[in-house]
Amino acid sequence: MTLPLPLRNRLTELILGAFHDEDARRGLEAVTAVCDDPRALEAAGRVPESFPADLFERSRDGLAVKSGLRAHQPAFCERARQAWRLVCGQPLEPRDPPLGRALYTAACLFDAGLYFEMHEQLEPYWMRAEGAEREIVQGLIQVAVGFQHLANGNLDGARLLLHDGCARLLGRSLGGMDLEVFAQGVRRCWEEAVALGARDAGGFDWAAVPRFPRRD
Repeated sequence: MTLPLPLRNRLTELILGAFHDEDARRGLEAVTAVCDDPRALEAAGRVPESFPADLFERSRDGLAVKSGLRAHQPAFCERARQAWRLVCGQPLEPRDPPLGRALYTAACLFDAGLYFEMHEQLEPYWMRAEGAEREIVQGLIQVAVGFQHLANGNLDGARLLLHDGCARLLGRSLGGMDLEVFAQGVRRCWEEAVALGARDAGGFDWAAVPRFPRRD
């Protein structure tokens, strides 16, 4: 299920902030706590400033996502839990790390299935990059968005972006990382998406998604 923009954008901001900001990390932890127990913050002390209180409302059982967005609460909570498992216990990163370190964070997000967040992580680096580096980062972003489209059931969008992203990565390397194996894996996923035709994207084999490349 595609998250509505208010939920998607606020959660993405919180997730990316949790890599480098302690209050954002506490805010993400509070969101997951409320997802697991709607009364979790009642016994807590100070609620983190970054907690997105405007997305929630009080109910008889405690806090819940606002009624107009309530149908999306399970998907919202699952995404928050995925992200919290990823960042909890990790040391805080610099606010604007160099590309090499940002690629490591992007790899963690991608491998956790947080494809939209990975796109948001790399977009500032794509905007600043030039030449071949800019094209390669664009390819990585396109692949991530392609898989997000696939997760959302948008087969046409997935096919287009997986194809174009793969084309920018084949035979390339970035920051000492060989991207060929990753690109070949993406191409196989594109071929599977094409083979699905007009069928439901739910038939895609997510185990086939390659791991994001990392430096040795």
